[in-house]
Amino acid sequence: MPAPSATPPPTMRLQSIDALRGLVILFMLLDHVRETFLLHLQVPDPMDVSVTEPALFFSRTLAHLCAPVFIFLTGLSAFLYGEKHDGRSAVSSFLLKRGLFLIVLEFTLVNFAWTFQFPPSVIYLQVIWAIGLSMLALAALLWLPRGLLATLGLVIVAGHNLLDPLQFTEGSALHVPWAILHDRGWIELSDGLRLRTSYPLLPWIGVIALGYAAGPWFARGADSVPRQRHLLNAGLVALLCFAALRLINGYGEQTWSSGEDGLRTLMSLLNVTKYPPSLLFLCLTLGCGLLLLRAFERHQTQRWLKPLTVFGAAPMFFYLLHLYVLKLLYLAAVAIWGLNQGSHFGFDAVWPLWVWTLVLAVALFPAVRWFADLKARRRDIEWLKYL
Repeated sequence: MPAPSATPPPTMRLQSIDALRGLVILFMLLDHVRETFLLHLQVPDPMDVSVTEPALFFSRTLAHLCAPVFIFLTGLSAFLYGEKHDGRSAVSSFLLKRGLFLIVLEFTLVNFAWTFQFPPSVIYLQVIWAIGLSMLALAALLWLPRGLLATLGLVIVAGHNLLDPLQFTEGSALHVPWAILHDRGWIELSDGLRLRTSYPLLPWIGVIALGYAAGPWFARGADSVPRQRHLLNAGLVALLCFAALRLINGYGEQTWSSGEDGLRTLMSLLNVTKYPPSLLFLCLTLGCGLLLLRAFERHQTQRWLKPLTVFGAAPMFFYLLHLYVLKLLYLAAVAIWGLNQGSHFGFDAVWPLWVWTLVLAVALFPAVRWFADLKARRRDIEWLKYL
């Protein structure tokens, strides 16, 4: 009898990608519960280890995985989309349309979910904006040879911190493009409207390019054994790079220091810059993400992964749904109990955040499963692909 293939069919192989995406969605939910019910106790970016309690610090640190993993998997998924359709032409066209769709979504439904203000006085350009613009960039970059694309991605990720000293004041011709590309800041559109570039774009272009370049590891017919080896090697190299540069307080990052105990020292080591994401931030988060993806590859037939794959199969639907649910819950809490934390309603500890995250994950699961099933069943409905 012929030996069994080491390569699972494409539908099974994608379970690992959806599971990883689902896991970071739950981390995102935890962080957004924090932002909703700990408004009275916001943490700065980067977080101040000297004043942030460990439970809050590590809850926030888990969310650091979200944007890098989302954007890397967006690049990877774009490659897989090309395998199902007509190659790079179809991918480029889809990326252009979906990227523009996400940008419009950020300016409208997403921003309104955060502010409940219309017309808005501030528009926060956050992760959906960054994903949308990264998709537009990848629509052009994917025509490069794979080796050149991977090299460009690495150069951007590793080299963008060299640009940190560059600053352009308001009124300069380069202020707006630089605020979008690399310098988190404000763009004044009028007396009544300004933009906050919360997610500077340039490093994320490098991340999405690396995700697309990794696509052949998951190509149709690719063997799972070398794929897992590639994921292991890439993840370990990224984490070793983080460790080496962090221990010598090297390049593109604030210095760390010994704390009053080992836990505070660890917090200082992990306190890396997200806006824009430093090389060390991306080494740490992508390294962990790649190792998690390998772990899910090795256990993708396990039943306990199924709930994660459901969340990961409808990420944009979940994103919009949970934002509005959280906002309505907050308004309802204020209406029922009033303000109990100064000018905010909120919890007085971190553990309720974890409880409410679990409650919301369970409560939202049926709606997300329904939409994921709808997407899988009705592939003839074009607009469903955008959610």
